[in-house]
Amino acid sequence: MTGATGLVGTHLLIKLIQKKHQIRALYRTEAKKEAFKKVYLACCRPEDQAAFNTIEWIQGDLNNIPSLTTALKDIYQVYHCAAMISFNPAHYRKLRKINIEGTANIVNLCLIHNIKKLCYVSSIATLSENPSSTPIDETAEWNPESSNSVYAITKYGAEMEVWRGTQEGLDAVIVNPGIIIGPGFFDSGSGYLFKKINKGMNYYTTGTTGYVSVQDVVKIMYILMNMSITKERYILVGENLTFKSVFTMIAKALNKPEPKKKISPLLMKIAYYIQLLNRTIFRTKRNLFKSSIKSAFSNTLYKNEKIKKELTYSFTPIQTAIKETVSFLKKEA
Repeated sequence: MTGATGLVGTHLLIKLIQKKHQIRALYRTEAKKEAFKKVYLACCRPEDQAAFNTIEWIQGDLNNIPSLTTALKDIYQVYHCAAMISFNPAHYRKLRKINIEGTANIVNLCLIHNIKKLCYVSSIATLSENPSSTPIDETAEWNPESSNSVYAITKYGAEMEVWRGTQEGLDAVIVNPGIIIGPGFFDSGSGYLFKKINKGMNYYTTGTTGYVSVQDVVKIMYILMNMSITKERYILVGENLTFKSVFTMIAKALNKPEPKKKISPLLMKIAYYIQLLNRTIFRTKRNLFKSSIKSAFSNTLYKNEKIKKELTYSFTPIQTAIKETVSFLKKEA
């Protein structure tokens, strides 16, 4: 497994350990492995805590061919969860290196080592809006003319490497999760939103997008990897919700005031240009980008009928996933 120390990777490892699988996991730094261990021990069943020591760890990254070669020796399935997440155009080259070239390396080595099956974790960010298909489903095609984020561009490039692998004989499936909600990490991804609302956040934007519980993501990945399905992609979205409704659910679960002030696109654009100016003059960090502003005000809906039908699957309510995440956050505070 790549990305073993991230949100999806952590919960997938717990799932695989519960199923008594032998696991080899790729990690980049000791600090990340220690952070993973803390979350693993807090989230897994008491009877599975000792199993942490059965995981075989390989230190390396997606562009370190020797470490990847060692990691894939005598392996029969690969879960590729690792990726760099950034919407900063300045990070484009690094995003390409990790997301596209790193995935190409995984695919190539899977082919060399005759890996039985690969599961790649992509994103709904690669699914372009299609006026003739609303909500968006798996038939949505990439639109290069759209103002795609650098993250979306590189995740799409990674998907192309996986599809290329299937043409060369590799069995593979791709999952496209929405915003993933789950306990464990509160300095990045959706976890950072929980942390921010816990400190107090009065503002919201008017957009809508898809959300999914991390438990649903790992359960579906495991099921797909143990079926004969190949050369397919699946949208993993439990519910389409407005940002305001999700922020409100999180705030209520945390016993914090719900956000009541609506931010206008104009105000966000002004903040964007102020940040850009400060970056130019004072070299300060930016956290607002054109693509993230677009997402904040886009009302994009996603269909989950394909996965529900093929697996007869029922998704976890997002409110339940939020309550589980908040419970973990309070316990760790």
